[in-house]
Amino acid sequence: MSLREQINEDMKAAMRAKDTAKLGTIRLLTAALKQKEVDERIELTDAHVLAIIEKMIKQRKDSITQFEAGGRQDLADVEKNELTVLSAYMPASLSDAEIQAEVRTAVEATGAAGPQDMGKVMAVLKPKLAGRADMTAVSGLVKAALSKA
Repeated sequence: MSLREQINEDMKAAMRAKDTAKLGTIRLLTAALKQKEVDERIELTDAHVLAIIEKMIKQRKDSITQFEAGGRQDLADVEKNELTVLSAYMPASLSDAEIQAEVRTAVEATGAAGPQDMGKVMAVLKPKLAGRADMTAVSGLVKAALSKA
């Protein structure tokens, strides 16, 4: 079952269970997916769907930070619930050791010699780690690995 089909099945289950919070979040997600399909005139693959979910998760995290800073815990709680629903669709995260191993492999595979080759290394890592690791942290690891080279 594709990720898109899983999302649709979860939406039907949330409707049957009358789980309005989960249903609202899934509807936001399906709207974002349809918007992407219409805008780019493409059929979304699981990689596209994961990228959209990852973007929505990042937006929720930013919103939670802003709401908590503004003293709006009620709104932060709503965003946290949405974050929980969206996170369920993401693949299992890699451990730090696994990420570092991937970085070392990518540096060796590209023959990167210094910080100027960071783009090459990130181009190799992005498809492998998308949705399974925080790319900002991966970028920092790559930078550290290349500064030693």
